[in-house]
Amino acid sequence: MKKKHLWLLGLLIVILFLSIPTFLILKTKWRENDITQKIPNGYANDASQLNLTKVDTIIQVPTNKKEIENQLKNILKYAKENNLKISIAGAKHSMGGHTICPNGIVLNMLPYKQMELDTINNILTIGSGALWEDALKYLDHYGKSIAIMQAFSSFSIGGSISVNGHGWQKNLPPIAASVISFTLMKQNGEIINCSRQENQELFKLTIGGYGLFGVVLDVKLKVVENIALQYKYIRLSPRQYLGYYKKYISDNPNVNLVFGRLRISDKHFLEEATLNYFEKVAAPIPVLQKEKSTEAQRLVFRGSVNSEYGKRLRWDLETGMNKVSKNEIYSRNKLLNDHVSLIENKDISSTDLLQEYFIPERNFNQYIQEIKPILKNSKIDLLNVTIRGVQKDNDSYLNYAKENVFGFVLLFNQKKTDEQEKEMKFLTNQLVDVALKNEGTFYLPYRLHIDRKKMRKSYPSADKFFELKLKYDPGELFNNKFYEHYK
Repeated sequence: MKKKHLWLLGLLIVILFLSIPTFLILKTKWRENDITQKIPNGYANDASQLNLTKVDTIIQVPTNKKEIENQLKNILKYAKENNLKISIAGAKHSMGGHTICPNGIVLNMLPYKQMELDTINNILTIGSGALWEDALKYLDHYGKSIAIMQAFSSFSIGGSISVNGHGWQKNLPPIAASVISFTLMKQNGEIINCSRQENQELFKLTIGGYGLFGVVLDVKLKVVENIALQYKYIRLSPRQYLGYYKKYISDNPNVNLVFGRLRISDKHFLEEATLNYFEKVAAPIPVLQKEKSTEAQRLVFRGSVNSEYGKRLRWDLETGMNKVSKNEIYSRNKLLNDHVSLIENKDISSTDLLQEYFIPERNFNQYIQEIKPILKNSKIDLLNVTIRGVQKDNDSYLNYAKENVFGFVLLFNQKKTDEQEKEMKFLTNQLVDVALKNEGTFYLPYRLHIDRKKMRKSYPSADKFFELKLKYDPGELFNNKFYEHYK
């Protein structure tokens, strides 16, 4: 073959190589529906898109403190007189009907989001309907940041408290540890203050109590300094993870934020990992600005759905970008202000579902080995596995972190079919069994695929929890699908 022909062949190969990612992104975009799925009047749903439920009415609460208190008291009275149940909703990111009671009243708490900062004691008082992104934007003007919050800022404060979410802040317990106190409207309309000193039992029951003990109104949260952070990462084998975590994270006082990720392509499935962390540095702190378009990033993520090539491409791009962005400096608030739209699914035939399992360090490696064949053989498409360290929780009644654990966050894409729903239930039970075998627990805000008996193996205090529910709410006024399934 002539040199000219070889050169042309090489050029064609390069063009083909470069065009494949572009083709994948265009194909992903073409496949999507830019139609917002509207919920019919008189119905409610949640982030799972699998809980469309007829309700009596959805009530949007006022923004004003005095008005909300008066309105809620009237709603409680009306509900009792008409034998209606009440569920409480915020951003609705729980996935098992936790914010919905069939034929009941849904309280939409999102409008209630006033904020006030005590700059002397570093305490933020905030309405439970506010989103974390609202809090971050507010605190940024004062040079402050949220102490503990989840990975996405598009969740509500009240919702995060009701599930006792955890973050990716280094060596910290769940959100409960950052809650100083909150006001709670009980089923009789009385408003009380709950803290570690006042109404301690209700404090522990309400945090991680899934809205079953009353309406959380105003929350007092610890805040910390907004600092400059520099990005670092290590590519490693999962078996090296614990050793590297101790050396580069636990023994490094400058680390502030940290997460791990496992490779999920068929090639090297769960055999490669990255440890990503952010160290405090002395540098100017960038002002929190409006996010630029992340559509390309989102399409790369969505292109990995049911695509081995897409999964490999995403891993290669992420690890490649790690090299490019290594040592880049961010503000803490910037890093915490990620929106769920970064991974938004616009294919109306499927939905993305989360699961999370909390595993003690001693069983870390064994757990990964045991879930590998289960995930590999499942018909449900795995999109992501993130690892986060969670310290022991001493505050919530339904406690998933009874000791220091690592949280394995699994994201799946599931088709909206009966067959896939059945397959997901089967997979979930397999994964819960592995977690229990490894002295771990599963997280409760997700699909209700686990029965009462198995749930109590993970949460031995559940029977007492539901007994205390009846002590504080004997008429079961506050209700939802989670309660009906597990009580």
